[in-house]
This record gives sequence, structure tokens and C-alpha cells, in this order.
Amino acid sequence: MSSTDNTISYGSALVLSLLLLPLIHGAEEGCDMFTGRWVEDASYPLYDPSTCPFIRREFACKRNGRPDLDYPSFRWQPQGCKLARFNGVEFLEKNKGKKIMFVGDSLSLNQWQSLTCMLHSSVPNSPYNITTKGTITTFTFQEYGVELKLDRNVYLVDIVREKIGRVLKLDSINDGHNWSEMDTLIFNTWHWWSRRGPSQPWDYIQLGSKVTKDMDRVTAFEIALGTWGKWVDTVVDTQKTRVFFQGISPSHYKGALWGEPTARSCVRQKEPLLGTSYPGGMPTEVGVLKRALGKISKPVTLLDITMLSLLRKDGHPSIYGLGGRTGNDCSHWCLSGVPDTWNEILYNYMA
Repeated sequence: MSSTDNTISYGSALVLSLLLLPLIHGAEEGCDMFTGRWVEDASYPLYDPSTCPFIRREFACKRNGRPDLDYPSFRWQPQGCKLARFNGVEFLEKNKGKKIMFVGDSLSLNQWQSLTCMLHSSVPNSPYNITTKGTITTFTFQEYGVELKLDRNVYLVDIVREKIGRVLKLDSINDGHNWSEMDTLIFNTWHWWSRRGPSQPWDYIQLGSKVTKDMDRVTAFEIALGTWGKWVDTVVDTQKTRVFFQGISPSHYKGALWGEPTARSCVRQKEPLLGTSYPGGMPTEVGVLKRALGKISKPVTLLDITMLSLLRKDGHPSIYGLGGRTGNDCSHWCLSGVPDTWNEILYNYMA
């Protein structure tokens, strides 16, 4: 990618079956890493969050007083194969001198923070530093020259302040220069598309020369994904840069969707759904995302984490997040927790 461009994926019988599964180390082996179930595993979590001194308050459920601590001890088990266990030293060795960037909203922050904790726990005595410049935060493992970057860009397309106010431009990407010269890019957007009222960071939507006060949000989401896809096809050299899309991270605010009609949120949920499917089905936006990705000519790998995350109604901070008992966060994820699995899958793709 050129730096001058400024635009625009119990019991003994079970133990034996797991031993017989092919161990994958990369998706090229033909494993569907996204269809499976959660199983208890005493060797998980991959790290103790207390050993991650930089973990943000909104994800630090244990430190915030969550009393049940079984939720991190589940491992994702795909059908027909077994994920290679995350090896932080190997990850750092293979990515020496490389730059890995997450681009998106606070779910990208969640995954980025997870990966920094996973790696730091693997090399606890290895020096690191954290710097922020503009919208970009960089976590550098100095011994390895590995930079893990996060660009907080919640829509991927532009918001421009004009005379009429803040305009969300669905067909414009001017921040692409921030994403240049990366070895790996992991994009994400969705959660902000439904925001309204004071938390909505724009006043108008523009497509071409047409400016409107609002429009169907799913339609706007799909148009923006199309703009991002054209940016990938036009700007990214996929011989040098590998591109991933994080997928849709689900929320859990309606118990009826997981077969518990009396539950109005994820509060006091202590275990995952142990099957392979979610009673409420897939969110509409998943189909929209897959349709948009299908129109991109260059290779983009979808981290299709929606179903495995839908099964984890127990994995959110709920009242042990940033807002404490006055808040109820069923959108983000505790760390250690579910995003560690997203990164373990990413590791299997990148290895």
C-alpha cells in the first residue's frame, strides 16, 4: 500500500475425539473455525487479567468485583478440527518488525486490548511502551519491534464538519492514509450505526450530492461497507498487507432471544449456551456484511465471530464494567474472555 494514498474471517469419549481431531495452524487446512461449541477447559483462560496492568476499566470485570469467575474457563471447540493454542512468543517472533492495526469502534478496542494482554502475559519481562497520537494508539513490544496499533474510526467512512453541521459522508474515506504501510489490518464497524440522539456524532448524511437528515441505518451501513470495499480494491496491496474484517460482535439485552424470556439483559448470566446454534438466529447486519464482502475483488478474510459470541451471554461486563451498577454493558466483553478467542482464531489464520 502506498503511503501517499489519502483516500478511500465429557468424559473419556470426548477427550478421545478431541485427540483425534486434526490440529490446524492456519485456515488453509480447510477447517471451519466458526462452527462449534464452547467446552470447559481448566487450562483456560490464556492469562490472568491481574497480570495485565494496562487493561482498561470497562473490560476489567474481575478487578471491578465480578464474583463468578468461571466465564473465562471455556474454550471454543470447532467441529471437525482443533484450534492451535495461542503461542505469544511464536506470534511475536513471526511478526518481528511488523505493524498490525485494528481499525474500528470500541469492539476493535476490546480485541486490540485482548491481544496486547495475551502477548504481554507470554513475555511478561519484555519491555513495551504505549503511545497515542491523534486517533491512533500504538502498543510496541520493543524487543521484537512489533507494533499493535488501534485507530478509533467507528464508521470507516468520513465525518466532516461543514457549515450545516457534522456530515457523515457515505462515499468518502480520507483517513486511509492512517492505514497505509501496515502488514495486517483488522477492520470493524457496526455498533454506532444505530445510535441516535446525543450520542450520534453527526447531523446529516451525504451520498454524492444528496444531503439528508437521516436514512435507513442498515442501508447506510451497507453503502459505507461498499465504499470501504472499493478502497480496499483500489489502495491495498494484498501481496504486502493482509486484510481481515472482525465480523459482527453481538449484544445480549433480550433474554427471549436465547430462550430465557424473563431475562432483560446479560446481568447474572454465568455460563454460555452449550449448543451449536442460537435460538434467536443471526442478526440482519451479518448478512449485509457478507454481501458487501462478496463484492470485493481482493482477498479479505472475515473473522466470522458472531455465532460463537452469540453463545456467550455470560461474557459481558454487565454491572462490572465502566458504569458499575448504574450501567449495564451487554455489548463489550470481559477480559480475559471472548475476544481472546477471536484473537486465537486470528492467530490460526496468521500462523
